[in-house]
Amino acid sequence: MQPGVVWALKPSADMSEAEFHDWRVLLEERTGVVISEQRRAFMQTNLSARMRELGVADYASYYRQVIDGPRGAVEWSNLLDRLTVQETCFFRHRASFDLLERYLPGRLAHLDGRPLALWSVGCSSGEEAYSLAISAAEALRAAEREAHFGVTATDISLNALNKARSGTYTARRLELLDGELQQRYFEPMADDRFKVVPSLAAHLCCARINVLDLAKAPLSGMDVIFCQNLLIYFRRWRRREILNRLAERLAPGGLLVIGVGEVVGWQHPELVPVADERVLAFTRKG
Repeated sequence: MQPGVVWALKPSADMSEAEFHDWRVLLEERTGVVISEQRRAFMQTNLSARMRELGVADYASYYRQVIDGPRGAVEWSNLLDRLTVQETCFFRHRASFDLLERYLPGRLAHLDGRPLALWSVGCSSGEEAYSLAISAAEALRAAEREAHFGVTATDISLNALNKARSGTYTARRLELLDGELQQRYFEPMADDRFKVVPSLAAHLCCARINVLDLAKAPLSGMDVIFCQNLLIYFRRWRRREILNRLAERLAPGGLLVIGVGEVVGWQHPELVPVADERVLAFTRKG
């Protein structure tokens, strides 16, 4: 057995309260994401795995390395992938996409010739963004109109965005996808994976955006914004701040879809709640 393998099997040391506090504060300051006490093991596991790769012996030393100038910034980018990328799949939370499919035909009638604009916030490895693209393509196909639409997929993780750009997925990620749609929009590969067809991938634009910096995001006039399974990692006041920024980016009549249960009691003067018990969604007035 190789020495490196033996080392990798060694249990990592527990984080001290002070170390856990420092890492939690750093993650929240830079990304807004809050790691609760219940997710302490998650943070410890992912930090220690990266530390083993680098040969760093303790959490405090690694912390100093991560906050140390340009080299630390590069390492932080690598670490961020481990602490923020979440498991997802195509058409996750079917009710949200049922709502979208009901919304799009009416929306298409009011575009006045401009392309349909959709945005997946916190897109991870791209499944939600491509699900939006499929929904848009199908709505335009049903209306016998040209496929004039664009989906913007944003995330803080460069690694996640690279996966989204590649558009290659395992069969498990496609389990909720209708068989006809799978044949239309995916090409089977030799290794039992599937790749998004070029004609659909061409409608997707991936960009790195930290949701703490939405005020600087060059996006406006969006017809559809999906922000699901993201806000749960933020403090309540921060969730409302993020949603207020997203509301500003909606076009009149645009649709904002949020993960069910991710925010309670939030209101915006320009938004009207959608009457659907299965989803949490709003449309912009006008």
